[in-house]
Amino acid sequence: MGYRLSDAARAAGHRLHVYDRLGSTNTEALEKARGGETGPLWIVAHRQEAGRGRRGNGWSSLPGNLTASVLWPVAGVEPERVATLSFVAAVALAEAIDRAYTGARATDGPALGLKWPNDVLLGGAKLAGILLEAETLPGGRRAVVIGFGVNVAAVPAEMASRAASLAGSGIAVDAEGLLEHLTDRLAATARVWNRGRNFSEIRGLWLARASGLGSPIAVRAGIETLNGIFDQIDEGGRLVILAPDGMRRTVTAGEVHFGTAATAA
Repeated sequence: MGYRLSDAARAAGHRLHVYDRLGSTNTEALEKARGGETGPLWIVAHRQEAGRGRRGNGWSSLPGNLTASVLWPVAGVEPERVATLSFVAAVALAEAIDRAYTGARATDGPALGLKWPNDVLLGGAKLAGILLEAETLPGGRRAVVIGFGVNVAAVPAEMASRAASLAGSGIAVDAEGLLEHLTDRLAATARVWNRGRNFSEIRGLWLARASGLGSPIAVRAGIETLNGIFDQIDEGGRLVILAPDGMRRTVTAGEVHFGTAATAA
């Protein structure tokens, strides 16, 4: 059937470019921005050969998995609100998977969780990653790209013990069908977000699915590790930890561990 946008996404002005192979869908989207494109423009590749994740990590893309990026317009968005788009994207992806699941099975939805700052978990294992990248272009125009990597059909061998796929969990949806659901839900959650003016509602939706909320957490940033209880995310999307001394500490970036992994960190 091929990749396609939802009716709601098309009505909201989204467009779609599909490629057989790309090095990186995020890189291609940024190249489009440098050429004057403003978006919303989706870039999808059947095969991605040089994908990347957060903190310089690579992202393996297997046949049948979803590799997609969207160049998102941020004119009029306050700079400090741009980063909250990653939470908009995470909520949209979780809702898209819910829809794919209920379309395949008339049962309760899968055990999805959102892990700060950018992962979607299924049964506690990593199902998807989201990468937000921004660039200031000549003339001061900002380009922001949201990248999605979802294990739809398979899990990379190097992640077999700590990752999950939709197919492996009995969710019968292909990458094409999932993209259609995702474009629909991102159009909807972006309307709620309202250029960052209503992040509080997105924050509530994200927290309702938050993995490890209220549990022991350890965040490694460089050579430092901060331990405590995962308390919440604040209005800027920063992680808030209740430290052993009773003080709340705010984290902007780091590697997160929960439960027994947190106590051992």
